[in-house]
Amino acid sequence: MSIDIRRYEASTDKDRWDEFIATSARNATFLHCRGYMDYHSDRFNDMSLMAYKGTRLIGVIPGNCSGNTFHSHSGLTYGGLLTSPRATMADVADTFSALNRHLKDSGIKEVIYKPVPHIYHQCPSEEDLYALFSQCGASLETRAVSSVIDSSHRLRFFDIRRSGIRKATKAGVTISENTSFDDFWPILSANLMERHGTVPVHTLAEITLLRNRFPDNIRLFEARLDSACLAGVVMYVTPKVAHAQYISASHDGKSCGALDLLFDYLINNEFSFQDYFDFGISTEQGGRLLNHSLIYQKEGFGARAVCYDSYRYSV
Repeated sequence: MSIDIRRYEASTDKDRWDEFIATSARNATFLHCRGYMDYHSDRFNDMSLMAYKGTRLIGVIPGNCSGNTFHSHSGLTYGGLLTSPRATMADVADTFSALNRHLKDSGIKEVIYKPVPHIYHQCPSEEDLYALFSQCGASLETRAVSSVIDSSHRLRFFDIRRSGIRKATKAGVTISENTSFDDFWPILSANLMERHGTVPVHTLAEITLLRNRFPDNIRLFEARLDSACLAGVVMYVTPKVAHAQYISASHDGKSCGALDLLFDYLINNEFSFQDYFDFGISTEQGGRLLNHSLIYQKEGFGARAVCYDSYRYSV
């Protein structure tokens, strides 16, 4: 049975899309729900696609187009083809053939494809990587390095991290969860501007909106001394992975080891049951520049490399 590719229409497909992400897709996370994707819909020309085998939805592709290029999806860390457990290698191969025909007929000339890293898969789901190689002749476009703890094989913290934990504990730093981002966001914004000349991807209003939509998935933990916020980590929680989306500390927080204590709590207490703890990437310029001091900090907690890749091919 052939695969039919249809363009996502918000007015008719939103519920079916979200139901597929929530109950059927084996390699999706809450980032692929329309409530997350569409918060910045004004910034992207959405071209999300849905793959049907007969009447059965077997996959969706979060996407947008820019000129004659299809991206999967520019506003997401990872995307690609999200498939049901029933989708076989042959189904995925047929889906890519149908996808490329659809894109070509729509005037698309090239594709930038960001697969979901394997740590987020509910079960093995790398059929798309083989299809990229065998059918699309895709080439590696970017490779970012993220630092990840495998909970089944924990490594000892570096002494410098253990020293920071002791220092923060002695100073009386406490850890708590907060539903408001008001105290943490200025710390994060100041650090990003000072170190990189940038601002957070999300504004305070946007992260608050998303947290209200996904309260079980987007959670803020803070290190405080008395009433002052010294450091914070915004966690994106998915079925297998606890991912540190934003990490930052004030000058006082850095001097007393607040982040060391906070990560010790997150890794060994709050998210110890998760399969993986993902600190996020430590690379710039599409992975060509490694931030050695940043990755050393993450490796100090026992994290090691997992790659976040993107691919390019012509249709």
